[in-house]
Amino acid sequence: MRTTESASLYDGLDKMTTFEILQDINNEDKMVPEAITGSIPQIEKLVDAIVERKGRVFYMGAGTSGRIGITDASEILPTYGVGDKFIGIIAGGDGAIRTPVEGAEDDPVQGWEDLKAFDPTPADTLIGISASGGAPYVLGAIKEARAHGLLTSCITCNEGSPMEEASEIPIVTVVGPEFVTGSTRMKSGTAAKLILNMISTAVMIRLGHVKGNKMVDMQLSNSKLVDRGTRMIMQETGLSDYAAAKSLLLAHGSVRMAVQTYKNKGTDKA
Repeated sequence: MRTTESASLYDGLDKMTTFEILQDINNEDKMVPEAITGSIPQIEKLVDAIVERKGRVFYMGAGTSGRIGITDASEILPTYGVGDKFIGIIAGGDGAIRTPVEGAEDDPVQGWEDLKAFDPTPADTLIGISASGGAPYVLGAIKEARAHGLLTSCITCNEGSPMEEASEIPIVTVVGPEFVTGSTRMKSGTAAKLILNMISTAVMIRLGHVKGNKMVDMQLSNSKLVDRGTRMIMQETGLSDYAAAKSLLLAHGSVRMAVQTYKNKGTDKA
């Protein structure tokens, strides 16, 4: 019996009050960060290997796992200004993001076929996401990717899974039975999201897209981000004029370039 499929520690959920349901879900969710603590050495190993290779990172999953990967990957461009570093792939194609494609995860060949569309190279990394650790769509892709020289990893919540065995750097975080038996979109999904946050954020920091604690390469895609960038520039340069800082940001397109240009002008004058 897989841990993710084992019976909930709670029973009579349909008899609980709303408060009891929410309280017990929250108590279960508190276990997730603690479970991830034991996986940090493997996550560290993966991040360092990704940074060293300097290639792309592919997230691949089916259902909830695929959607979580796509969510994390899609945030990298607006947050760090990098459009092709992290790429999410889901069984059944992009249409499966909203509508489940039954049976797509059971195809052991299609995962690699979907990955091949991106012309993967040995500089790239494939991270398979599967709570069970056995989704054929993902497992087949990991095996083929490894055979073609890609770095392979996985995120799973069961020990001794086929995916753990197939991956070079497996990340296994056992969060225990779900509150609703087998509903892996809950704790297992939360664990995957937290781990992906750690991986992508650490990689972006290590690759120089954060200075101090600031996202200096973020896209200026809305007024909130323009305001944030303007205030970053004021803090970094000592400018007290908001309008001048904003004009500097808009003229150069990023906090990094605006600050660099401002400081270079100051050096030239000196």
